Amino acid sequence: MIQKILQKQQDFFNSNKTKDVSFRIEQLKLFKKVLKENEDSLYKAIYQDFGKSEFETYASELSLIYHELNSFIKNIKKWSRPTKVSTGFVNFPAKSYIIPEPLGVTLVIGAWNYPYQISLIPALTALAAGNTVILKPSELPANTSKIMAKIINDNFPSEFFCVIEGGVKETTDLLEHRFDKIFFTGSVPVGKIIYQAAAKHLTPVTLELGGKSPTFVFGDVDIKMTVKRIVWAKFLNAGQTCIAPDYILVEKAIEKSFLEEMKREIEEHYKNNEDIDDNYTRIINTNNYDRLSKLIDPDKIYCGGNTNKDNRFISPTILQNISFDDEIMKDEIFGPILPVISFSNLDETIKMVKDRPKPLSCYIYSKNKKTIDKLLKEISFGGGAINDSLMHITNDNLPFGGVGHSGIGSYHGKYGFNAFSHYKSILDKPFWLETPLKYSPYSIKKLKMLKWLFE
Repeated sequence: MIQKILQKQQDFFNSNKTKDVSFRIEQLKLFKKVLKENEDSLYKAIYQDFGKSEFETYASELSLIYHELNSFIKNIKKWSRPTKVSTGFVNFPAKSYIIPEPLGVTLVIGAWNYPYQISLIPALTALAAGNTVILKPSELPANTSKIMAKIINDNFPSEFFCVIEGGVKETTDLLEHRFDKIFFTGSVPVGKIIYQAAAKHLTPVTLELGGKSPTFVFGDVDIKMTVKRIVWAKFLNAGQTCIAPDYILVEKAIEKSFLEEMKREIEEHYKNNEDIDDNYTRIINTNNYDRLSKLIDPDKIYCGGNTNKDNRFISPTILQNISFDDEIMKDEIFGPILPVISFSNLDETIKMVKDRPKPLSCYIYSKNKKTIDKLLKEISFGGGAINDSLMHITNDNLPFGGVGHSGIGSYHGKYGFNAFSHYKSILDKPFWLETPLKYSPYSIKKLKMLKWLFE
């Protein structure tokens, strides 16, 4: 079946239909219409998988999809035009330009934590750039995978855009085939498997992975506002967010007041501390619940720590007196547990962060420009924010992606269009003039002229 769909998509792409910008815009408008018509079904499906409310689903998933769609519909005509560039005296009287062209047949493998946003935005980006797409959603949230398959496969021809559902076997089968681009969002171990499979076919990849994203909190901050922003960012989606603050590095002088404010903020906004509700979701499955439960050291709980295995519930939990040697600091947490480490020596703390794999995000809370500039200069990370958390993902003028172990490549807005395009370089020269400089016989005089031109 996979080979048949791939061949159909290759034939359709080779027909040049997707290179027609008006066709792409028409398909994106159709998708927006289909998405709107099926919102109720999308809300129902994700609630069955996560217990995720309509408000949170719209705010953290659908709103971002609509925003990207509107941006593509508005801009792809401009982004698809050839761009003139300078030619230089050496090639006079030629002109030079760059032509964006789609890559071809693409594979998008989505993640489970934001199943709509993380699957559909890269897929729609690929379509906007003029490619065909096979989308493989995560199988863990089975209901969201099913509804995406239905609304896409019922409304779009498989030779252009289709969903293939399944688990490890289906993904493995897909990776046996050659694609013109693979886009994957998920864990580092699986990212390595994707990369190895792509290498066999010399297929370019974008890998959106993860990592332990630090949050620095300094003594000069507005503690109340700092905590408000961190608590929201950390416990959104029950902490199952790749760019969530993974751990806090707080200046020792304000550790006590910071922890007290964290506890107060959690108690105010997560009053139901024993089960999911409209403001809080469940853990995706039992395996992740068990993994997270083992990370909670009872002796280091500052607040929270309540669990309910039947409902896959873990309350917002703060751990204190943590060091970089603790078990919870070994891997990305990806859940509602927030370890807090206090520090006095910033240089030593920066070294501890830099000794670990480069994170996907970093957040800095301070009013001191010198301190902020120091951290931005010395720590490598994918992207982040100053005096806020998570919200950089909402600006499609900022490329979203990792570095090192946290990912390869970036997307969102024009950067996504770039990721799914090849930029073809063209030198266009007339016949009416040609200098003899580059032709033999060579001479000292010609060499001097070359040096004059290039040096």
